[in-house]
Amino acid sequence: MEFAGKTALVTGSGAIGGLGHATAEVLAAGGADLILTGSDAERGAQVVADIRAAGGGSLAGTMRFVVADLSDPAAVRQLADGAGSVDILINNASVMTFAPTPGQDLASYDAAFAVNVRAPFLLTALFAEKMAAGGGGSIVNISSTAAGLGMPGMAVYGATKAALESLTRTWAAEFAESNVRVNAVTPGPMRTSKVVAAMGPDMAGMGLTTALKRTSDPAEVAQVVAFLAGDRASYVTGAIVAADGGRTAI
Repeated sequence: MEFAGKTALVTGSGAIGGLGHATAEVLAAGGADLILTGSDAERGAQVVADIRAAGGGSLAGTMRFVVADLSDPAAVRQLADGAGSVDILINNASVMTFAPTPGQDLASYDAAFAVNVRAPFLLTALFAEKMAAGGGGSIVNISSTAAGLGMPGMAVYGATKAALESLTRTWAAEFAESNVRVNAVTPGPMRTSKVVAAMGPDMAGMGLTTALKRTSDPAEVAQVVAFLAGDRASYVTGAIVAADGGRTAI
């Protein structure tokens, strides 16, 4: 099993039908020990139960859910301390803001940068050294097509993801000698439970903006995240991998 004997921390994995949930499923199927995080203990317990049920009793690794407010630096440090050493860090937690620039409130602005940029920065700073001491590791950051495309109403969200992509490249260079790889995945229109609830089943036709003319299932993107997290991608670092159905190619 590809991830047997490895511990993976997946932030923002406390909701069924999200990318964090889908990524945790793939890692669990590969034998990883999982630390999942989110803001709601009840929903987190549902995710753990769902992954165990999907595994049909064949999952080899352990799994636990930790409630963590990633907008609070002290809570981020507490999460890292409690997790101990990890081999894989998936920076997936994200706050999305949607407002025209003149109407963007500063509270939402600050919340987006706190969770989307500062939390991954702190977690990477805290875990990269532990990974290095253990012989290496893999960090995968979840970006967005909004990082590279001008999307009205998404100035703040896009800026946070552009910052995360810049950090990805810098971290790849910074931690390469320690055998810690850092990459990012850029999903396109994706049928997460949260987006479908907000926009409806057809997601306002967003799938038609891609070359493949469809939206993705989170499981499709999760496979890309898991590939970068694992040893099959041992020569890949500093990459921003588009899993967007060709959205940024056309």
